[in-house]
Amino acid sequence: MAAAQETRDSAPIARLAPVAPGDRIFNLDMLRGWAILGILAVNAITFAWPITAGMSEASRPYALTGADAWGHWVTDVFFEDKFRTLFTMLFGVSIYLVGGERFDEARGLLLRSRLFWLAVFGLIHGLALWCGDILLHYAYCGLIMMTLRSMKAGKLIWIGGGVTLIWMLLATAGPLAMNALPDGFMAKAEAGQAGVTVKDILATVDAYRAGGAGPWIENAKAWLMVQGLSLFLIPVTIPLMMLGLGLFKSGFLAGRSPVWVYLLLVAAAAANLWIFAVSAWAEILAGPDADPTRGVAAAAGGLAPLVTIGYASLLILMTRFGLKAATSVLAPVGRMAFTNYLTQSLIMASLFYLPWGPGWMGTMGPGPLWGVVGAVWLAQLIWSPLWLSMFQLGPLEWLWRCLTYGRMVPLLKR
Repeated sequence: MAAAQETRDSAPIARLAPVAPGDRIFNLDMLRGWAILGILAVNAITFAWPITAGMSEASRPYALTGADAWGHWVTDVFFEDKFRTLFTMLFGVSIYLVGGERFDEARGLLLRSRLFWLAVFGLIHGLALWCGDILLHYAYCGLIMMTLRSMKAGKLIWIGGGVTLIWMLLATAGPLAMNALPDGFMAKAEAGQAGVTVKDILATVDAYRAGGAGPWIENAKAWLMVQGLSLFLIPVTIPLMMLGLGLFKSGFLAGRSPVWVYLLLVAAAAANLWIFAVSAWAEILAGPDADPTRGVAAAAGGLAPLVTIGYASLLILMTRFGLKAATSVLAPVGRMAFTNYLTQSLIMASLFYLPWGPGWMGTMGPGPLWGVVGAVWLAQLIWSPLWLSMFQLGPLEWLWRCLTYGRMVPLLKR
């Protein structure tokens, strides 16, 4: 009886097949490639130092001077939160592309299988390679998002975009409000915080570099902390997924919106980046104990989703008006986003703390770290099209699909 039930449950999936390479949507692959490369620029510092090193200025174990000042400034202004936001929005699109409408029973079953295996990959990735894994978070957020995937474009944009706008306003108004408080009040509040110190960070670096099981033990401890914090990100992640799906259903991501809409978003993002760039650099020059902008830098940084959509708008306009040759270099990276995300972790963890690598953890600030990021970018920009010239899918995309469909799917190009 159980075997018969299993046969009935798996039969709908047996009738489905992965999307053919020729049916893929270029803009989504291109934007996904942009996102996966940008994510590495932000994640790199959490491979080079314990994840707690960036939680406050007091725990930062390197000085923001010279190349490290420039490296930190570029990451903070142009990359921080912008690319994770884009990747989250595109994940919302994939929920719909895989699962279809809510009434589609077969594709809904396929989507649940896909999310289950994503959670398995996330657990392995987080515990074996890098504590900052986001795949597990996407898997359980995807279970919520799948119930919303049949909403109309306008409703998705109004709800998802509205909640995201509220979070942006809070992130912008919060620093300004805090800096309006009396100086003595803020000094007492900061003095009462028992945060992580530089000494704590350096002790953790030594534990990572001790060899044996040390790196995995420290990584697991950090992973548990990150998972606890990730639960509080659910109200941020779900609206971004909704916004991404709404922009897809409306035709925005396909480049079908009026040109003036894209230009307006590019201009708004550029204005925000200019304000953030100037104020963030002023803060770096003033040193860790000063805030010459009175919260303006932090407030500008809170508008990251606006910059994300501005970046996407610029790339869509370039693709639409004769510069597709330039944006097409990103598409193979996006088609292999799952492989590239996990291989980024394998490369970085091997270089910085896993026992078989050189053990660079604790030796490199944000400036020199950009050399490593650039090398990984170059490698992925080269190997992605080379692999896809012979195969239909990236290697881990292929494995994920085999597990999702419960059968072998084609890998070699016909």
